[in-house]
Parts: sequence; structure tokens; C-alpha cells
Amino acid sequence: MSSITTDLDRPIWTALTTRQAHLSHGDALARRFHPDVAPFAAMSSETPDAWRALHALLRPEEQVVIQSPDGAAGIDALQVKRVGTIHQMIETRRVDERTDDRDVLALGSADVDDMLALVQRTRPGPFAKRTHEMGRYIGIREQGELIAMAGERMAIDGYVEISAVCVDERWRGRGLAARLMNLLRRDIALRGETAFLHVFSHNESAIGLYERLGFELRHAFVLAQVSHADAQNA
Repeated sequence: MSSITTDLDRPIWTALTTRQAHLSHGDALARRFHPDVAPFAAMSSETPDAWRALHALLRPEEQVVIQSPDGAAGIDALQVKRVGTIHQMIETRRVDERTDDRDVLALGSADVDDMLALVQRTRPGPFAKRTHEMGRYIGIREQGELIAMAGERMAIDGYVEISAVCVDERWRGRGLAARLMNLLRRDIALRGETAFLHVFSHNESAIGLYERLGFELRHAFVLAQVSHADAQNA
């Protein structure tokens, strides 16, 4: 198995310890993104020492999300709650470089409030006020209102994750999500990298879109929410 394949098997840990280490904190056993960036955490291995290191990174009221091939047992000091199964999909077909970029805008710090409002309406997945620092985010506005966006989240050597793909329900059915994704894919490919993404296994409409765009299932993971056990009993 190549190192790249191993990195894709552990995308959160790899991102936290390499290209996005500047957005995280922790040690050689456990790391997490800053809570204003993303809710994700990971461990070097699921040993008791690593679980204790993860526990030390959490305030009593906090929760983080981890990704595991088969589920995770945890330790008595932590509650581990299964959230669901996610599919990791990887790009297998390159996008046409002539993808229409009319009306597509780069999004940044000045757009955070609008990005958060769109996420609140559409619920594409975790998104916080500093998530946009993880990569390039783009969007489309209509009469000043942000109606669609997509961006880059986790980055590992050779691969970049596409995330936060969302369109206001009033503007769905017009191909906006596919257009934004294809623009990101085009730029990712121009950097010599390959796009991948994660999607809940029950989200059949999104999976269908991604398959039509040329993504294929690579692996399935269990997503789990981790918090202090005593906080659940408070």
C-alpha cells in the first residue's frame, strides 16, 4: 500500500499533522482542529494513551468528531456516540477545463456571516467561522445574497477534499452545485492534485450527483461524536 493510500485511509490525522497542522493543536498521540475551524479530531492509534490525550484536548462541554474504519470503543472518561456511516469518494474522471466561471466569486473573511447563514439554511455539514481558512471557497450571489457555495476542506499530499457544497433551495435544479464543484476540481487538478469528498451513506441524492460528476466510492467509515462522559451525566 502506498503512503498516499494510507493517508486517504486516515485523512483527518494526516491533515492535522501535515498541511493543516497550523490550524490544529495537540501532540503526537491526539490532535484536533481549532473549534472555530472544524469539529474534527484524530489519534495516532486507538490506544488508551491516545484516548487519554484526546480527552485532555476537550473542555467538559465540548464535542469532537472522529472517523474510524470500524467504530471506536473509547475509554470510561469519554462517551463515544456513533453518528453514522460516511462514504469517502474520489475523483476518477477529470473535469472539462472550460467549466463556466461566470458570476463565481472568491469567498473569504468578509463573507463569513453570509456563508454561515447559507449553511444554516442548507445544512451541508460542519462549518464554522474559520472553516474558510482550510482552503479555497467560492460562491454565487444573486442580488447580493449568497445562494450557493463550495470549498476545499482537508488537504493531504496529493489530495484535496471538496466540502460545504450547498445551494439555497430556491435556486436548486440549475446545476449550481455541479458548476462550483467542477471549478474547484479544475483548480485542484491544475495544482497536480486529486479531489475527494465525504458524504453520509444515506444521502442518495448527493451520492448520485457525485457519481455523475465522476466520483467513485473508495471507502466507508464510521463517524463518531466524542465528548466527556461526565458531561453527559451532569
